[in-house]
Amino acid sequence: MKRINVLLLILLVPAMLSAQFVSDVSKRGTTAASFLSISQGARAAGMGSAFTAVADDPSAIFWNAAGVARLKQNGVLFDHTEWFAGIGYNFAAANFNLGEFGTLGASFIISDIGEMNVNTIEEPDGTGETFSVGDAAFSIAWAINLTDNFSIGLNPKFVYQSIWKMSDYAFAIDLGVLYNTPFKGITLGASITNFGTKMQLDGTSSVVLYDGDEESTGNNDRIPSRLQMDAWDLPLGFKVGLAYRPFQSGVHNLILAVDAAHPNDNYEYLNLGGEYTFNDMFTVRGGYKSLLLEDSEESFTLGAGIKQQIMGNINIRFDYSYSDFGVLKDVQKFSVAINF
Repeated sequence: MKRINVLLLILLVPAMLSAQFVSDVSKRGTTAASFLSISQGARAAGMGSAFTAVADDPSAIFWNAAGVARLKQNGVLFDHTEWFAGIGYNFAAANFNLGEFGTLGASFIISDIGEMNVNTIEEPDGTGETFSVGDAAFSIAWAINLTDNFSIGLNPKFVYQSIWKMSDYAFAIDLGVLYNTPFKGITLGASITNFGTKMQLDGTSSVVLYDGDEESTGNNDRIPSRLQMDAWDLPLGFKVGLAYRPFQSGVHNLILAVDAAHPNDNYEYLNLGGEYTFNDMFTVRGGYKSLLLEDSEESFTLGAGIKQQIMGNINIRFDYSYSDFGVLKDVQKFSVAINF
């Protein structure tokens, strides 16, 4: 228990250091790599993103790395998100059991954004050039069960962003714990995500020609200069979650979950979700995201899935989720998971 308390303290310290001491300032839109906050895995998204204490499929590497240690089978998961404005994100995750040495996991997120025309004040209809925007993150996780009831996980990651001729990268780490409480069917989870370095875009697009004295006609008005770009934090998040499994009969399985989130770029909020599975084959899900968050466009979520045993201990699962985003319409996700 002393070791567990120390680990919990290590997990909580970064969250306390990042606490928002000015309660009326949300710091919305003040972080880089905001794509790291997009929910991954249609199953979790269908449950209102209340997955910190559930974390029992390969997408656990995104939600709570400690959950990777509890996966009984090796597995892979592929997920596609239809985001706003024709933007897409693809996510892949895999886990491999090392026996008494724990479990390894890996994940990859990459954006799917088409090229766009370059428009300027002088040429609003386009210069004939095109530019692209890219988001990517790669991580390798390790998790282990310290006891039958307590698991920890670490997920170091590499983050990259680019726009036109500018780019930057950052390093971060996720930390997570899972604890089976003495109360039957109740699991407690906590995670710190994206605790790492800042990002500061740089490249040839920041080089401009500068006129040091616009009032003068005899000076050099084309001095090569470089615009100074600010450095921005990653979207650091701290979540605590509870999952309750009132019955797991094999025919009827139910999970109820709640997450309390404390991000560094918004106010605190709650995510609520539930999942009902019949005969370990058909699943329906529902939830509500960003509860208590003022002016949020996120609200209810829905999802469904089907699981099929194809040979021996190999099974495949298809999942779909729908998330309402108010004036921004909706976000849909599709996932395929294979366990073996």
